[in-house]
Amino acid sequence: MGTIRHSSSVEVPRDRVFAYINDHQNVPNFFFGVTRFVPVTEATDGVGSQFAVTMKVGPKTLASTVETVEWVENELIRLESVEGFSANTTWNFVDAGAGTQVDVEFVYTLPGGLAGRALGSLVEPFAGQAVRQTDKNLVEQVSRLA
Repeated sequence: MGTIRHSSSVEVPRDRVFAYINDHQNVPNFFFGVTRFVPVTEATDGVGSQFAVTMKVGPKTLASTVETVEWVENELIRLESVEGFSANTTWNFVDAGAGTQVDVEFVYTLPGGLAGRALGSLVEPFAGQAVRQTDKNLVEQVSRLA
């Protein structure tokens, strides 16, 4: 199992940052590697909403279905995999002066054996790059909302 944590600050009010990240249509725009994030339930946010996710990791494409298991408006979004590639993501939003601190934790589980080692050789180097690029994308995009 791998865990990646990252914290970032942006000079945009928390409700706007939360709304941007919470909008499923924005996810492929800011989350590096995510090429598809579409609802598979009628609900598109809040607890119980589910999304089909496709992520490109180097030459490999990973598919997953995630479900929102915790959701507190302007404070918290937690997604857990219910099918496919096992990855859970937690977003926390806190006021930071006139802006917002965004903390994200991405926890993933690789399969065992040779397949897991092969996938690990792709995912682990990708993870650091993905966090840096996602942070850059997110800061740029939500800063336009100020």
